[in-house]
Amino acid sequence: MHTKHNILFIINPISGGKGKLRIPDFIDKYLDKEKFNANFVFTEYVGHASELADEAANKNFDIIIAAGGDGTINEVATKVLQHNKILGILPLGSGNGLARFLQIPKNLRHAILAINRLKTEKIDTATFNNKSFFNLAGIGFDAHLSAVFSSDKKRGLAGYVKLGLKEVFGYRAQKYIINIDGMEFSREAFAVTVANSSQYGNDVFIAPGASVKDGLLDVCIIKPFSLLKLPMLGYVMLKGTAETSEMIEIIKGKHIQITREKDGAVHVDGEPLQMGTEIKASINPLSLAVIVP
Repeated sequence: MHTKHNILFIINPISGGKGKLRIPDFIDKYLDKEKFNANFVFTEYVGHASELADEAANKNFDIIIAAGGDGTINEVATKVLQHNKILGILPLGSGNGLARFLQIPKNLRHAILAINRLKTEKIDTATFNNKSFFNLAGIGFDAHLSAVFSSDKKRGLAGYVKLGLKEVFGYRAQKYIINIDGMEFSREAFAVTVANSSQYGNDVFIAPGASVKDGLLDVCIIKPFSLLKLPMLGYVMLKGTAETSEMIEIIKGKHIQITREKDGAVHVDGEPLQMGTEIKASINPLSLAVIVP
């Protein structure tokens, strides 16, 4: 007789702007009971998923599932990485950037069936001033927007786009010194994104050639542009042609240092933080085990 895996589902009830209170019943319906002893917990505040994952990893849970968006995944994955456990993802956020890259189904039943198969792969993880990230981290307009969006009550993609269009008119490009594996670049930029994976979410690609298995980070520099070209920037990202666009410069590397003129907002997997003038990012190749379809 096979030993059952103890599996914990950490559910963010507000990811993507929808209630999730019936999700445990849905999981219970499709999860393979012969393979798993399942437990469920709901997060109650920012940082709670991290605490719950840490507690679970210190007990006898070997698989911890993040049921939420990229922020929830970041909190859970950070602890799973520290404790060398296995991460699973149920993509319930509004963007689901990492889950889309890993081709984890948005359909909840199909995502649960993928967990049943228990196929795992190792992926790269990265740090942004010692804060782990798994999809994207960055500074500039993206970080500014994340900070403003976090205090906005309207969650979901529509609210994010509406807020972005409002904020973009008052935002100015900033100067950055970017050192990538010893090569120094001085750039004026609207935003600088350090990408482990390829997209923000919703199939909006900032780094189409990025991969969580190549041992590299893609530094994506969005150049200053006239607001008349904003639709073109959106088109480039939706078409996945950032690497050939004149609006975006992409440089690959392992060790990145970004120096800016003043402290301010950053985002790490979409979650806003404040950091200083110097930011270091680096890659940790094939360091996290994740359940994939």
